[in-house]
Amino acid sequence: MKCNFKNICIFFLLIITVLSCNESSKQVLPIYNPSDFNPKLVDKGLQTKSAYHTVSDFNLINQNGETITQEDYQDKIYVTDFFFTTCKTICPTMTNNMAKIQEEFLNSKDVMLLSISVLPDTDSASVLREYADKKGVIDSKWNITTGKKKHIYQLARQSYFAVVEQGDGEQDFIHTPKFVLIDKEKQIRGIYDGTNDEDINRIITDIKVLQNN
Repeated sequence: MKCNFKNICIFFLLIITVLSCNESSKQVLPIYNPSDFNPKLVDKGLQTKSAYHTVSDFNLINQNGETITQEDYQDKIYVTDFFFTTCKTICPTMTNNMAKIQEEFLNSKDVMLLSISVLPDTDSASVLREYADKKGVIDSKWNITTGKKKHIYQLARQSYFAVVEQGDGEQDFIHTPKFVLIDKEKQIRGIYDGTNDEDINRIITDIKVLQNN
């Protein structure tokens, strides 16, 4: 009896050890807050905030003229970028790389993409529709959007921390190569260079980490 009891104890200890090792070996992504960013990218009122940041609600218009809000991304992991359709420099590369992410997670219902044009005066819904068709955008996976200039500026400065301050949101501002990874709790979990192949591979890996956690 003593021998059996000892063997049972050892068996359970081994199970606990294996489970603990598996749990500790899980990769965990950082959670980014305003204080983690270059202050130039962050609205002055948020620069010292070091915890509990989540991206704010948004109200945008997509390539089909539909209103897109945070509800469309509820319980989703998603990648956000800022662009404009007439950009001839970094934007084509960024969009092509977003398309790679779309292809990688084509069958993952919990992964989506959100592109936000910073030039709403020229990027109307019809222009976005034409752009989306050229780039192979799948409507159920990827919203190509725009909205009011000031709202877009606020999202970039107060939610996604993607651009250096320029003007007050009534003026156009510089676009950025940044891709921002958001988890299902609306937290920022990664920032990447959307023109860099290594970073695209990294964001794909990190999305899978979020899916598995």
